[in-house]
Amino acid sequence: MGSNPLPSFVIVLILLVLNGQGPMTAKVEAKSTVHIVYLGERQHDDPKRVTDSHHDLLATVVGSKEVASDLMVYSYRHGFSGFAAKLTESQAQKLSELPGVVRVIQNSLHRLQTTRSWDFLGLSSHYPNHVLQNSKMGDGVIIGVFDTGIWPESKAFSDEGLGPIPSHWKGVCKSGDQFNAATHCNRKIIGARWFIDGFLAEYGQPLNTSDDPEFLSPRDANGHGTHTSSTASGAYVRNVSYRGLLSGTVRGGAPRARLAIYKVCWNVLGGQCASADILKAFDEAIHDGVDVLSLSIGYSLPLFSDVDERDGIATGSFHAVARGITVVCGAANEGPSAQTVQNTAPWILTVAASTMDRALPTPIMLGNNKTFLGQAIFTGKEKGFTGLTYPEGTGLNPTSAGACQSLSLNSTLVAGKVVLCFASVTGRVAVRLAAATVQEAGGIGLIIAKNPSDALIECRDDFPCIEVDYEIGTRILYYIRSTKSPTVKLGHSKTLVSKPVSAKVAFFSSRGPSSIAPEILKPDITAPGVNILAATSQLDQWMDGGYAIHSGTSMATPHVSGIVALLKAIHPDWSPAAIKSALVTTARTKDASGFPLFAEGSPKKLANPFDFGGGIVNPNGAADPGLVYDMGLSDYIHYLCAMGYNNSAISRLTGQSTACPAEKPSFLDVNLPSITISSLRSSVTLTRTVTNVGSPNSIYRADIEPPTGMTVIVKPHILVFNSRTKKISFNVTVCARKQVNTGYFFGSLTWRNEQNAVRIPLSVKTEILESYADDN
Repeated sequence: MGSNPLPSFVIVLILLVLNGQGPMTAKVEAKSTVHIVYLGERQHDDPKRVTDSHHDLLATVVGSKEVASDLMVYSYRHGFSGFAAKLTESQAQKLSELPGVVRVIQNSLHRLQTTRSWDFLGLSSHYPNHVLQNSKMGDGVIIGVFDTGIWPESKAFSDEGLGPIPSHWKGVCKSGDQFNAATHCNRKIIGARWFIDGFLAEYGQPLNTSDDPEFLSPRDANGHGTHTSSTASGAYVRNVSYRGLLSGTVRGGAPRARLAIYKVCWNVLGGQCASADILKAFDEAIHDGVDVLSLSIGYSLPLFSDVDERDGIATGSFHAVARGITVVCGAANEGPSAQTVQNTAPWILTVAASTMDRALPTPIMLGNNKTFLGQAIFTGKEKGFTGLTYPEGTGLNPTSAGACQSLSLNSTLVAGKVVLCFASVTGRVAVRLAAATVQEAGGIGLIIAKNPSDALIECRDDFPCIEVDYEIGTRILYYIRSTKSPTVKLGHSKTLVSKPVSAKVAFFSSRGPSSIAPEILKPDITAPGVNILAATSQLDQWMDGGYAIHSGTSMATPHVSGIVALLKAIHPDWSPAAIKSALVTTARTKDASGFPLFAEGSPKKLANPFDFGGGIVNPNGAADPGLVYDMGLSDYIHYLCAMGYNNSAISRLTGQSTACPAEKPSFLDVNLPSITISSLRSSVTLTRTVTNVGSPNSIYRADIEPPTGMTVIVKPHILVFNSRTKKISFNVTVCARKQVNTGYFFGSLTWRNEQNAVRIPLSVKTEILESYADDN
């Protein structure tokens, strides 16, 4: 982004690239910028009194209530207390010194992070007696989506067959640019509003450009928000395909759940979302009565702390979770490198992305009668055998001319031929640059040799872009070099489902451990996020008939949000932590054939908890987990104290006076559905508590798979529940059998009875401190 310098606020990634209509202009004096003044939990139940107190506080610094009103951008008055205002650095400093002010920080930007998937997860509508039917498809549950808005005309948002709007809904639909609340909201889209003041006050430039059209309304100019909303809760739409591929019925995870749309992200510089706007959306969503919040939004590394409002998501989600709202966020798309996972607060449900049991094989037939299978989304005009070329280089770096990201082509040699290139960098940009270069030189197709990944990159105008791994690419190259006039025929892509295709953790999916607190396992869970077909905006450049295929943890996130809605419908009294536990402890770590799951990377490897958390989400299992590792406010305070945050910041965040113990508590005793020990020197004992949510009279026995080189002891080894005993605590002692420094080893602890297997992952790294004597 060096050529497009951003304003002075931090960027947060919405985990997929945005494209994006409507006139928007705003100017802000250079001497003032938007700051967020965070006051913690609100001190009054009356929203007007809260807002009045904000104006009074600001007036003490700027001189009058009139000036304060002009400078005020937002008053946060429902879920927590605070405000966003245009301030000079001097004014911000004065405010930060006033009693009751937790923190004053500058506004920051976040950026955006895509049917067969529901059958793959065991939620086919053809099978009775599972979570989809038992939850009445999520009827009565409200899913709030923070994203780029919605395209309301899509059939995915039909309210046919839906009953009245849930009685606990207190929100609104707001009309705006090409969005009429009276006609575009219905019993499916029950709420829709947008938040842009924080962004515009900082950005100070028009948004309605030819490259990035936008609407000053809930209408989605890009398609990202429509895609995620329809994935979470879209209605059944039959006979949908994408250019003839992936044919079937498209629907969301909770087809009868209702949608509340909070447009917080805007088509600027790849898609930007201001922290001030996100916090305001949290504030309103808490008031509106949503049950689940879905955010396919992230930010850049390094991560902010959990109590730093520049994150916006960690702070807002804490207040939401404290009120029983489950907040689901994407893990980010910075994989496969370790420690790239985002949205790492323990109260957030963080989602990684996987492939599923579906592939799009595309034949590459060479002139020597050998055929290789690549992967592509190609349904254009099929051509017969044509020339095949590779741009050979000269000099000290002869392979540079054939690098996909920097192709050097001779139009005379390329015209009418298919070009082979090798991608040395990951990401879609290299492929699309190569395709554009080949097309400009007169080429008719592209074969890309790259690190294996199932997340396909579609090229424009039915131009064939077929992906192969380096091995196949090298074999094609050897054919080209051994033949005077090499030829190739590119076939159409086909849809292949189920065996022998196996799901894997996606190459791009961000991995743990958390760079803030490695003892807090992240991601939590994994869901399909590769080549997901869902509704989109009519302005989406990759749209076909109102639908598009997209990939990203953005697409995995609403899968889990829809499943959470189903669980809320069945278990309305479950806390967000109980729901997370149910998902983690019942997740699948093996594919349909019983083989362990793999993770795409360099090289492909067996997946571990830092790749997929508990595993691939299992909705039917999560509806009846047997036991849950529940958490409440005291558990989160334990975590905040373990992080070393000061008492004042914690007290303001939680709304109650908090004094952390003199001896910092251990992360290891946070009641998570996982155990992660980042520095085991000899042995350690930790505590967990489980709550019985299954049969009242149950007996569970511990089944331990210790990590390599470790001994794991659980006491008591048997848990006996009855009508009086619903919660039991147990100790886990982990000992290193050898005093050596290692990387992480993985195992599991499973509580079993005849009906349930309640599994949590164990991740342990030994770290032996060496002492050095002074030899002098």
